[in-house]
Amino acid sequence: MWFRSPKLSIVVIAYNMPRELPRTLLSLTPGYQRRLSDDRSYEVLLMDNGSLPPFEHRLCRSSQAIRCHRIAEAPPSPAYALNLGARMAKGDILGFIIDGARLLTPGVIRQVMSVFMAFPDPVVAVPGWHLGSEPQQRAVQKGYNQEEEDRLLAEIRWPEDGYRLFDIGVPALSCRDGCLAPMAESNAIFLRRRSFQELHGFDERFDLPGGGLVNLDFYYRAVSRTDSQLVVLPGEGSFHQLHGGVSTSIAQDENERRWSEWEGQYRRLTGHPFQHARKSPILFGEIPPQALPFLAFSANRAQQIYSDAGREPNGES
Repeated sequence: MWFRSPKLSIVVIAYNMPRELPRTLLSLTPGYQRRLSDDRSYEVLLMDNGSLPPFEHRLCRSSQAIRCHRIAEAPPSPAYALNLGARMAKGDILGFIIDGARLLTPGVIRQVMSVFMAFPDPVVAVPGWHLGSEPQQRAVQKGYNQEEEDRLLAEIRWPEDGYRLFDIGVPALSCRDGCLAPMAESNAIFLRRRSFQELHGFDERFDLPGGGLVNLDFYYRAVSRTDSQLVVLPGEGSFHQLHGGVSTSIAQDENERRWSEWEGQYRRLTGHPFQHARKSPILFGEIPPQALPFLAFSANRAQQIYSDAGREPNGES
């Protein structure tokens, strides 16, 4: 039983991922997340978006930090579940993990809490990663599968040290240019409740299976607000487990066809083609040794991009 309302609520969306979801929930527990001054300061809302069979796990029954809610007649897009989770949340800070197959590194929650004490209106973005030696859209075509992924996780003895995930992962295509160049989205994004309400939440008109570009649209709108601060945690990561998702487990030509469909819907709903949010990021937090190569890559890649384009990171000439 909570003695007071948590400061932070993290909404996690899941659909038919019995292998991956227990790991994701474990990566959000106080026992895994490090150096928390008060492990009652946050909650996790697991939104089961119509899984068959319904998701059931001991963490949902035994952890004070985790609340589970099942949407029996769930739409194919996660947008409704994300907004419902926000309405159910108790915290003044909201976090969203649109894909419940994500493993977080152990400093995310502590760093997020620190950001919201330091900035008035931050959008906190955790860089996205894929488990494996290359982005899973390509890896699965070369034989990468769940058995190989299980072997990699056992090899680093996860969850003994969550930062070892950097040793068996690569940046996702959404941040293929690192964390200093514009990212397309974050699969672990945090903002104040009032900012979420000003944005009217996730756009439920993105009704395609998996949501299409709903997460990218939300990230763009949140970051593009004039007075918001884009704060990136380069020493933390959100690592995608292979689970048969709509964009990571299909052939490249099929992925391109789906992207065309998703972008077509995006154009119809927004009136413009998809584009990255162009705001210079503020880097925040500690950098574990395992994340140093990513930071170096990000700096080199951003320097190359902006030098080639002849402009500054904020898009000004």
